Amino acid sequence: MQFDFFPSKTLTIYLAKLFVVRVLAVLLMLVLVLQALDLLSQSSKVLAYEGNGQAELLRYIGYRMPQLVARFLPYSVLLATIVTLMTLNQNSEVVAMKAAGLSAHQVLAPLLLAAMVVSAVSFAFNERIVTRASAALSAWQAVDYGPVPEESGVRTSVYLRDGDNILAARTLSGEGDAMRMAGVEWFRRDAEGRVVETISAPRATYASPGWLFEEPLRFDVASAQQVPIDPVLIAKGVSPRQAELGKIDPESMSITQLGAAIDELSDSGRRTAELESKWWHKLAGPLSALLMPLLGAIAAFGLARSGQLFMRAIIAMLLGFSYFVVDNAALAMGNFGAYPPFVAAWAPFLLFLLIGETVLVRTEE
Repeated sequence: MQFDFFPSKTLTIYLAKLFVVRVLAVLLMLVLVLQALDLLSQSSKVLAYEGNGQAELLRYIGYRMPQLVARFLPYSVLLATIVTLMTLNQNSEVVAMKAAGLSAHQVLAPLLLAAMVVSAVSFAFNERIVTRASAALSAWQAVDYGPVPEESGVRTSVYLRDGDNILAARTLSGEGDAMRMAGVEWFRRDAEGRVVETISAPRATYASPGWLFEEPLRFDVASAQQVPIDPVLIAKGVSPRQAELGKIDPESMSITQLGAAIDELSDSGRRTAELESKWWHKLAGPLSALLMPLLGAIAAFGLARSGQLFMRAIIAMLLGFSYFVVDNAALAMGNFGAYPPFVAAWAPFLLFLLIGETVLVRTEE
């Protein structure tokens, strides 16, 4: 019986290479299929803007593909784990390794090591590429796939409180007194919270204080009439700093940027539970790849000739997909404030780590 956690160097490299190749193959297959389906559903919207063509479709693919890679990498690791372990089992390689004195944990150790590397790469990929692609795609979609303002820090779908009233903008660009809004609307509400008047404009600039609506249209709810009016100054209580903090998109921000935004919102007395859950999940999410070899381990053991190999693969798949369901549910509960942010992000990971380890020990060790 060997007491080292890893088997021999040759066997470790063999198993790790086998596993990584299958992860990449499954990921490539999933991303290509899903990208094709996504492009079919979005191409009409991209081409609807006058002047857009093949270059814009390729640009959309460039923005969307990193999101698909990040989202489906854990699923790819799960499927690759099941395929790899089933193949080893069918070829009696697992039987040979156990006959040589390796424990179930030693058989899985190379896969866990490779999955740890995949988790680290996934975290770096999310921080350096996915966040930038998400921010660029959101800004592009906000202008209906037209020209995006060149200013840095473009935000989309911004909603701000102006006392009892609401100031909304399709995009927000620029910084400080040079900040500008596009597709802007102001909703005036009465004491009972009902909207009684709206003023919309294609553009608004900060007038220190207030926002100057250019070419505005006024809609009176009572008379149901819309009329053009002169440029008007609105929302004097909304500052550029409030506008910057009015729309935080965790998917478009790195973990350091999101942490700084959370601190600023917390100092201003704003609720940050949802953002804190997303912050913790930026760490816990990539680690889901580390769980997959453990949850899929049941497919590696048991005699292939017993006829139970297919059932074991189904159980492994159910365990893996159950983790993603519970993880999404916990994150949603954290967003609503039902769970503390740390618990919402890490509880599913720790729970299924214990489940996977328990199943492995009880069945194989």
